[in-house]
Amino acid sequence: MKKEDKSLLISSLTETLNKYPHFYLVDLTALDSQTTSDLRRECFKQNLKLVMVKNTLFEKALESKEGDFSSLKPILKGTTGVMFTEVANAPAKLIKSFGKKYNGVPALKGAYAEESIYIGADQLDALATIKSKNELIAEVVAMLESPIKGVISALDSAPNTIHGVLDTLAERGE
Repeated sequence: MKKEDKSLLISSLTETLNKYPHFYLVDLTALDSQTTSDLRRECFKQNLKLVMVKNTLFEKALESKEGDFSSLKPILKGTTGVMFTEVANAPAKLIKSFGKKYNGVPALKGAYAEESIYIGADQLDALATIKSKNELIAEVVAMLESPIKGVISALDSAPNTIHGVLDTLAERGE
């Protein structure tokens, strides 16, 4: 491959890395062409971008991205596919469901999700249950709103309660 072509591929990968906040590194070695096509189709349906990369070119693209990705270098061996995504846990769920059909393939090598690096296939369950920042913020807001809603509800019903008590007392007094 010519040096100019490599430069173009690296800049394209860097652009894609900057566009998507999360990526997963997967091993697709054992998949035949039909199964790979099915996986690509499923990725497209779930708004995931699946790209096959040369490991050295992907390393160069990672070097131009902010952050320390040196812990991913040891797993960049063999055939590597990269799943780029906006939603941190979407590729993990796809890998789990697809792996059930095809005996653990694709296999997770590593991932960068929610500003953390995960290495190894044993991290798949953790990645599948990871919540996005927006989901966590929504949960905190809901927890904070719950007591306030209870107080407002009690205040709204207070006049009716006091009125009911007064009516009961008035009936007893007669």
